Amino acid sequence: MKEESRKYVEEAWDIVKHASEKIGSRLPGSKGEREYAAYMGEKLREIGIEPKTEEFGVAPRSGIGGLPYAGWYGLIASGLIYFALHNYYIWFAMALAGLVMVFWLVSSCFLYKPWFDMFFKQKISQNVYGELVPEDGKYDYTIILSGHTDTSWNWKHSENASKYPEKPVYGLITTYGKVGFGAICVFFLVGLSVAMAAIYTGLYFDASWAYIAASSDALNKLIIALHFLPLFTAIGSCFVIMWNDNDEETASRGAMDNATGCALSYAVIKYFKENPDKMPKNCRIVDCNVGSEEAGLRGSMDFVHRHRNDDLTKNAWNINIDSVADKDYFEVVIKDDWQGCRFDTDLEKMFKETFDEMGIESKTNGCIHNPVGGCDSTPMTRGGIKSVTFAAQNPMLTWYYHTFHDMPERFEMETVGNGFDVVLSVIDKIAAFQEDKGYNGPQKK
Repeated sequence: MKEESRKYVEEAWDIVKHASEKIGSRLPGSKGEREYAAYMGEKLREIGIEPKTEEFGVAPRSGIGGLPYAGWYGLIASGLIYFALHNYYIWFAMALAGLVMVFWLVSSCFLYKPWFDMFFKQKISQNVYGELVPEDGKYDYTIILSGHTDTSWNWKHSENASKYPEKPVYGLITTYGKVGFGAICVFFLVGLSVAMAAIYTGLYFDASWAYIAASSDALNKLIIALHFLPLFTAIGSCFVIMWNDNDEETASRGAMDNATGCALSYAVIKYFKENPDKMPKNCRIVDCNVGSEEAGLRGSMDFVHRHRNDDLTKNAWNINIDSVADKDYFEVVIKDDWQGCRFDTDLEKMFKETFDEMGIESKTNGCIHNPVGGCDSTPMTRGGIKSVTFAAQNPMLTWYYHTFHDMPERFEMETVGNGFDVVLSVIDKIAAFQEDKGYNGPQKK
């Protein structure tokens, strides 16, 4: 880190420690999340930037926080099999419930659609942001620095891998083995229920294929196997139920994910507030503390929707900062694969050039796709904002990711400091690009 950056990085480090050690877990819509959002608002007020708070409703358990519900379906269905063998009407109920569960699982937990939110308990979350405008009040474009204030539920299987911190492969095998087995069990139960319901429907309508299936040797053997198979599917379903805790006390304390993102966004805007001569020409800078990212990007969705018709999202660049802690894994996230969203290639190039200029060597070669779930760059990109996500995080599932072990003593202030210098350098590149080419919207090629 550059020496001139040190005082800002030290304050960012204090914010990370305050968030994780003093406030602690900050689940979507929780008291901890509200406290941290208010704290970041006060930090902005301290430097003369009046924060704005925008509240929105969130259903934390309608998305990835509700994954254990899939396990409960599997556990209940395992028990109902014994009754369904004597009353075939139960297969229809199991099939219907299974199809609804799968549709919810894909749309809400994997694709982050809000369609099912109305069926789950609602809480209040918030976005808190502040604007730094040029001294003359004139600007042509906006740079939004964003980080999310909330943390994740504790992932029990990942946390159990903390027993082998020096042998991460053990943790991966344990975690993926349990969850993979559980997922197979749950989907097997759905497929079985649908198949049995289909056969009995065919028999009702005198379909020849149904009579052939019902009298087949394979089905008879399956019926015999179903007298003991539910014991195994019940165990697998319990592994899914155990995926994350309900308890706020054991939730992630979120030092890396994502107190670092909020802290760096604040440190950068404070830097420009105290050094107006370094401000990009004709540029407004926004520090945006986004709520409920872990509940399915709800804060960034609300921000983009709320400001879709004003200049906060027009001619706007977004540097989304999410987890800057692992010094060997500096990277720019360029796509959410499951969301099907490619992020801005101009910003991608700027980050890669900055890594090269700073001599940063990364085990991910400075670039990754987000393979599962999503990040706040997706709503930003879909809202017409040029965006990428900047991170320094091991992309493999680790014992500290989404667990209560996410604490500042695990990583170094120097890593956060390098992240600060990276963001400043990219902002300089944005300014040069803007002056040379103007605003050209999200580029995906």
